[in-house]
Amino acid sequence: MLSTAHHADVVIVGAGLAGLSAAHQLTGAGVSVMVLEAAGEVGGRMSTEHLDGFRLDRIGQLLSTSYPELTRTPGLDGLAVSAFAPGVLVHSAGRHYRAGVPRSARGALATARALASAPRGGTRGAPRSTARGAATPLGGPLDQARLGASLARLAATPVERLLARPELPIGTALQTRGLPARTLDGFVRPLLSALLCDPDLTTSSRCADLALRGFARGRLCVPTGGASVLPELLAAALPPGTVRSGVKVTSVATTAVTTADHGVIGCRSLLLATDARAASELLPGLRVPPFHPVTVVHHTAPAPPLAEPALLLDGDGGGPVAHTAVMSEVDPARAPRGRALISSTVLGPPPPDLETSVLAHLGRLYGTSTADWDLLAVRHTPEAVPAMPAPHDVRRPVRLLAGLYVCGDHRDTSTVQGALYSGRRAAHALLSDLGLRPATPKPKAMRPAA
Repeated sequence: MLSTAHHADVVIVGAGLAGLSAAHQLTGAGVSVMVLEAAGEVGGRMSTEHLDGFRLDRIGQLLSTSYPELTRTPGLDGLAVSAFAPGVLVHSAGRHYRAGVPRSARGALATARALASAPRGGTRGAPRSTARGAATPLGGPLDQARLGASLARLAATPVERLLARPELPIGTALQTRGLPARTLDGFVRPLLSALLCDPDLTTSSRCADLALRGFARGRLCVPTGGASVLPELLAAALPPGTVRSGVKVTSVATTAVTTADHGVIGCRSLLLATDARAASELLPGLRVPPFHPVTVVHHTAPAPPLAEPALLLDGDGGGPVAHTAVMSEVDPARAPRGRALISSTVLGPPPPDLETSVLAHLGRLYGTSTADWDLLAVRHTPEAVPAMPAPHDVRRPVRLLAGLYVCGDHRDTSTVQGALYSGRRAAHALLSDLGLRPATPKPKAMRPAA
């Protein structure tokens, strides 16, 4: 397919998840590809810092075992994930409550009846300190049954039906969902804030429903060994020499890209797979969405303050931490033996007394002293996650014109699933213009961590 003027059939600018996903789709169809990355490593925001035996994620974005692209994308055969415990733990009124475990409507009502008729001490599996028929800060047994049934219905709803629903900011749409205010405020809002990195819940209700559907259909998880493992696996599975790091692209056209130190590289088609702001600098006129800032604070302690792999949410909203987890319990590979790693996420602009207020808040959330905790790192990313305010097109065009394409989480949903899927969509559009058909590999089962 190449002429002597071409260095590759397709040049992809950016070696994040979207660009690497597209590269696999294209090479699988027999197209020669060159992926150019300005940084010294692949992954973009999906990066992990190695510090004294700890593995510290930059953003700490949550994944779900229900993401289809984790099993459909070539190159991720060796991906192992470490899952959180089912549902989440919610801290409210000084106690922890398990919430968000989907059940069928029949099973949820049966649980409600069992809770209502249980002896004074409650039933096994009930939230801590819940007596017979007593209401927790998240709602009573019937409220929790309704919540479980609502999640089960959402899990069974086809994506097409969710995308056809009326679209509002999710903070407004929640008022019409038939759940009591204490369940919404104590569980649904904190959960959506964690899933969407959006503390004000301005996200499109359709995108929020997709996030809740993913939560209800699977388990929250992280790549075993750190977030950077995922893009590193994708890059390593491409043909040798496909990915070239340290190559900064300064201008682009459909038939060539100009680099700062490596001259002009010819191609037949160009795929722009950078983040939204970098893409707009190379192609003026592309829309730059607003972003949600994220700050991740990593601490270490001699012993885990919570001896289970749970995602802990604040149901009372009493401090800067939106969610936290003992990551060494979720994924032991992230901390040296004998030390606990606690990673906590602050959404929105960080407070001026970040380190002090975060530590005080964590002491309340975990119900323990933090005097012997050590701060490992604070990572603030102002443009961490593209915002998805209503109205939001979850399938923004990836084909700008024949020979020029763009992909990334800013063209889909602002998730790992969205980034991988946008790369697939862009590659398929490109192959269609070349008159080629994409390969159709069979989905693979996800490998849990050992």
